Amino acid sequence: MYCLSLLTFIKKNMKISKLFFTILLFTSLITLSSCGMYKKVDQRQMPDGAEAKARKNIEEGKGMSIGGLISRRGGGTTYEFSTSNPMWRASLEILDFLPLSTVDYSGGMIITDWYSESNSDESIKITIRFLSNEVRSDNLKIIVHKKKCVNVTNCVVTQLGNNEISNELLTSIVKTAAKFEREDKKKNKKK
Repeated sequence: MYCLSLLTFIKKNMKISKLFFTILLFTSLITLSSCGMYKKVDQRQMPDGAEAKARKNIEEGKGMSIGGLISRRGGGTTYEFSTSNPMWRASLEILDFLPLSTVDYSGGMIITDWYSESNSDESIKITIRFLSNEVRSDNLKIIVHKKKCVNVTNCVVTQLGNNEISNELLTSIVKTAAKFEREDKKKNKKK
């Protein structure tokens, strides 16, 4: 008898608990929908096409771009494209008359080949090391080597210290880089 009354009690309570659960679910849905979880979208304000939507999402910071993924992969390392670096562009422009043996943007180095005017027995080789991307004279290290040959097999190579050639190069590169930087800022302001 006791078991029978217990079963009827459980059946009655299950009906009540189902009813309670249904009311709770219905109330939750109404509450959540009124909280602004679902936003109304006006299709007239949405861009057409998948590419336009993706571009808009990236501009708003909602999406990802391939460039963003690549820059995150490098462990926080950022590389500027060489044409956006005014010091690099200025150095290449100043040294454009010389044959170049090594041009390594990621390593920050430009090395010319041996150069001499006419058939002289003296030639020079210039090495430029970039210590930073900022347009400042102390961010470049310029090394000039001089080779003097008595004959084809007898040559002496010496490193010239702080000389007129390296000072003149440094001044020219920094002035040209400053000019490039000003031009770049003007272009960016127009955009």
